Amino acid sequence: RFSVKTLLEKYTAEPIDDSSEEFVNFAAILEQILSHRFKGPVSWFSSDGQRGFWDYIRLACSKVPNNCVSSIENMENISTSRAKGRAWIRVALMEKRMSEYISTALRDTRTTRRFYDDGAIMLREESIVLTGMLIGLSAIDFSFCLKGEVMDGKTPVVIDYTPYLKFTQSYDYLSEEEERGSVESSTSEDSSPEHPYLPLVTDEDSWYNKWRKMEQKFRIVYAQKGYLEELVRLRESQLKDLEAENKRLKLRLEEVMVQNQLEKRELEGIILELQEQLTGLIPCENPQLAQLSKEMVAPLVNQWPSLGTLNGNESGSDSKLYRRHSFVSTDQLSAENSLSSDS
Repeated sequence: RFSVKTLLEKYTAEPIDDSSEEFVNFAAILEQILSHRFKGPVSWFSSDGQRGFWDYIRLACSKVPNNCVSSIENMENISTSRAKGRAWIRVALMEKRMSEYISTALRDTRTTRRFYDDGAIMLREESIVLTGMLIGLSAIDFSFCLKGEVMDGKTPVVIDYTPYLKFTQSYDYLSEEEERGSVESSTSEDSSPEHPYLPLVTDEDSWYNKWRKMEQKFRIVYAQKGYLEELVRLRESQLKDLEAENKRLKLRLEEVMVQNQLEKRELEGIILELQEQLTGLIPCENPQLAQLSKEMVAPLVNQWPSLGTLNGNESGSDSKLYRRHSFVSTDQLSAENSLSSDS
């Protein structure tokens, strides 16, 4: 929070580059946050070639439209994971999309838990506060050179806490009581001047100091205005994405319901067709058996031949002949036995 505040205080009209001490400190702090309790083969501050937070950013931010991930991957002068992560920080700040990248990565909770251990800042509520603070950086113009010793990944990360230990608000606002007291003192001096010999330079200095304070207030309000505008733009884009996702899910639900109805009707037709096949194939000489066949509802798929292959009454007579001559009745067996005994 202090590092972002010092960057906003440092920024005037000129872009901030690598020579700015405030940016160097901010980049070191952000790198420490992204590397806090990061899962890797060794600790996050290990030698070159080890896995770093860039591997997480590369996967979690791949869904950001028009992202800079592929361009950083294709840089020839940057090979290590740490160097690519530092290059990404600078490119994201120049694009004024750092908050968008971080918020998109945090929404991918599965990837975030895959790369960070429990207790990491990226898994706590402080990460949401971080995205809100980073929106204010969109009001600052950055200009970096993606070459040099800082980008090789060999330079260790060092945070200078001295500015934050003695940090005081440079915008010296006057409280209401102080302003009221100054107004009363000025009116009393105007009504009964005790020191008429005071030079006019004092009044000019006081007006100049008031002007400087008003200018500082204006810069703060202007920076807050840019922060709020960027926050509104981000929330509007998130709302549009959620509305599109909701619409897509509704259409998908309607398609599934229509498909379910079609499959249900198709299955009902198959059941009716199979019941008709069963009633046609079973002989109707026994009324109880015929009634039982009509009450059967269990479909027997591929167990009986389709009636479409049979032809009218001939098919019915053939099936009856088939059923009558397939098994020998008891009367025939007794007649054959009597003939054999007579002979």
